[in-house]
Amino acid sequence: MPYDRAVQPPSRRRSWLIAVPAALLLAIALAWCGVWFYAASRAQTAMTGWLDREARAGRIYTCGSHTVGGFPFRIEVRCDKAAAELRALQPPLAITAPGILVAAQVWQPTLLISEFTGPLHVGDVNAAPELLVNWSLAQASVRGNPRRPERISIVMNDPVFDRTIGGTAARVAAGKHAELHARMADGAWDDRPVIDIALELSSVSAPALGPFFAAATDASADINLRGLKDFSPKPWSVRFREIQQSNGAIDVRTIRMRQSEWLATGSGRLGLTANGRLDGELRVTIAGLERLLQQLGVDYLSRPGSGSERAGAALDALDRIAPGLGAIAREKAAPSLAAGFAAMLGQPAEIEGRKAVSLPLRFVDGEAFLGPIRIGKTQSLF
Repeated sequence: MPYDRAVQPPSRRRSWLIAVPAALLLAIALAWCGVWFYAASRAQTAMTGWLDREARAGRIYTCGSHTVGGFPFRIEVRCDKAAAELRALQPPLAITAPGILVAAQVWQPTLLISEFTGPLHVGDVNAAPELLVNWSLAQASVRGNPRRPERISIVMNDPVFDRTIGGTAARVAAGKHAELHARMADGAWDDRPVIDIALELSSVSAPALGPFFAAATDASADINLRGLKDFSPKPWSVRFREIQQSNGAIDVRTIRMRQSEWLATGSGRLGLTANGRLDGELRVTIAGLERLLQQLGVDYLSRPGSGSERAGAALDALDRIAPGLGAIAREKAAPSLAAGFAAMLGQPAEIEGRKAVSLPLRFVDGEAFLGPIRIGKTQSLF
């Protein structure tokens, strides 16, 4: 009977060709499991140490329960019934949220991504929450060491801020989208840091801040802060005082604001006076200047020395003919006259295909002037 090669038993060589790769894959899988569990243990230890350090500084963070998961490629720490007490603030502040998920890739442990479950309650410790914050999506990312981050980003979709007064909620602000990005541009976390801040807001309105902010507004800004002593946790009023005392500055690289009837862009540098008020100048370009002044409530004709006394006298005469008619005309005409006067002193320009005027926005110890027009006074920052 002839020898049949087709029914020959598999050779030992072929068995090794299958067994060696399988053994290697098993070894790699076991090694990866070891790496993941080691990284998860280190993450747990680092989080415990960070919570202890924060507690000693008066910032206490707690979870009703927490778990560590994400195997095999991520490390996830889930905190349910999250709470924080910021006892270093006066008065102490309490913050609670249903849950927080913090995740990092095993091969990129210096990038932490967090997702928050709303709503967020904010109020004084041992008192009912005064501020309620909700959203459809809220995420944050931190690159670098959690205690000395290199870059921080916060993104919110459909944010809503409500203040609770006597059990009744009043809308403070709402919008479609908000982003805040901050990064270390120069210096060190504990030695004269220079911070870049980028802000983007979409369809945000804040009726509680006044009529000007009641309309839906799109805004973006790119700002550089110089003059900080360090970036340890402290109120922003203290940080702004440090900027003033070190002769620092708020460099506005770009700022853009738009409502339905006007659009403004600008850039410049602002400082702070000894009493904490803005001092400096931005060069702004505005399309729809009349509408903007109308929203700001500028009543240019009522100001002595405005250069429009004749127009004011004519409107006074209307009041004598028909009481109240002059006041109505004054209210309607003032923004137009102010805009025309400002436009004459500014320079013609164009924004996104719209005719505009370019002129200075000056701050003199908190007093704000758009060209020659006084438009209000800013609050002290410390």
